[in-house]
Amino acid sequence: MKNTRKEFLKMSGLAGTGLFTLSNCSSGSSSDSADSRPLEREQIFNMHGYAAPAIDLVRVGIIGMGNRGNGAVSRLNHIEGVDVRAICDVEESAIREAEDRMSRIDAMRFSPDTYIGEEEWKRVCDRDDLDLILVCTPWHLHAPMCVYSMESGKHVATEIPAAITLEECFQLVETSERTRKHCYQMTNMCYSFFEMVTLNMARDGFFGDLIHGEGAYIHQLMRHNFDFDEYHDMWRLRENSKRNGNLYPHHGLGMVALAMNINHGDRLDYMVSMSSNDFMMQDRARELAREEPFFEEFAERSFRGNMNVSMLRTVQGRTIMLQHDVTSPRPYSRIHLISGTEGIARGFPEERIANSHDGWLPEEEHQAVVERYTPEITRRVGEMSEQIGGHGGADTMMLWRLVDSLRAGHPLDLTVYDAASWSSIIPLSEWSVANRSNPADIPDFTGGTWSSNRPVMDVNLERVGDTRLV
Repeated sequence: MKNTRKEFLKMSGLAGTGLFTLSNCSSGSSSDSADSRPLEREQIFNMHGYAAPAIDLVRVGIIGMGNRGNGAVSRLNHIEGVDVRAICDVEESAIREAEDRMSRIDAMRFSPDTYIGEEEWKRVCDRDDLDLILVCTPWHLHAPMCVYSMESGKHVATEIPAAITLEECFQLVETSERTRKHCYQMTNMCYSFFEMVTLNMARDGFFGDLIHGEGAYIHQLMRHNFDFDEYHDMWRLRENSKRNGNLYPHHGLGMVALAMNINHGDRLDYMVSMSSNDFMMQDRARELAREEPFFEEFAERSFRGNMNVSMLRTVQGRTIMLQHDVTSPRPYSRIHLISGTEGIARGFPEERIANSHDGWLPEEEHQAVVERYTPEITRRVGEMSEQIGGHGGADTMMLWRLVDSLRAGHPLDLTVYDAASWSSIIPLSEWSVANRSNPADIPDFTGGTWSSNRPVMDVNLERVGDTRLV
């Protein structure tokens, strides 16, 4: 408890650069008091494995009715024990579109109150008839809305990332512990079918001792980033034009971290990060600026590099490689590779498993291993989740599991410590990139309890309620 965040900056070479502070990290507001708070924090209450009181009917408010919020309403309508009572957005058109979509859904069970305006989301959080807030807004709003929701006595589930600065990561953890309200990061790819198979394999020892993992978010979003109809106020273009690092590590990192027991048996220790130049986005902005004045300001900005590669090392000596590229003309990939002393699995470009140096298993043997390790959650709700949809069913399965755990009073699969540690990669990668790939320490958000915490994510449903998909 002797090290403060200011001392951490000094020891890590983070101070004096003019590029990085724990409170700001190049991406937003600062806090005068942040540097004096402890880096190695003292835990207020351990939220890992915490089971909040059971909620028979989970009453939900949704903030942000763009693509993610709108889709969540449809999927929640297929889950028993849920009532969406409030929806909110800054744009009236988004609310009207959501209402129209609900009116066209057979057997729609919800008739939510609607809120329109910049600050109306607070009125949603302040309601006394809600249990859970879903945050589906632009990235920079996630942490403030999560903190306010928990302070208002609500559990909160947020789209990724949960935070974009280190100070926000600490705020999420400290608020969750103090209020004993869940802060759940909706990392849907942790419910992708093959990723859950590999988690089962890792826990059963198929890979032996884990050595290395790889993950990525390689997704061509060039057109979307410059499209006025895609993101409110072009927020994603703005993020890409002012920050250079791994801006979206969660899809690749999530299940690798769970397989390696990060925050429950091991933890992330330090990282380095490197970005290529931007070879595409500024050129596109300059091209568009010739005909559309809006893009003139972006034509002179420096965009984040096409490819970012980050390397993480854990306290137990394992390594993780992450990649981030949302502009290059590459096929979609999360990579998803887990490698150990006795075997390996890879998810992209096609699913492969090996347990010797002789090569990947033949198709018949591969399928036999997948069948053996297909978890109970997939057998129980996988087929219907796939029919309902959302990233191949992963979105539906994630929401079903969240609701079922809240209704049964069980611990959630993903904790606030996962939200904070995975999100911290964003600002730390930014600093490392800006400082010639120097290493940056990754804070221990668990307050030292990582070494005694036990795994929580329960894909085999040892803890499950009676919630059905309908």
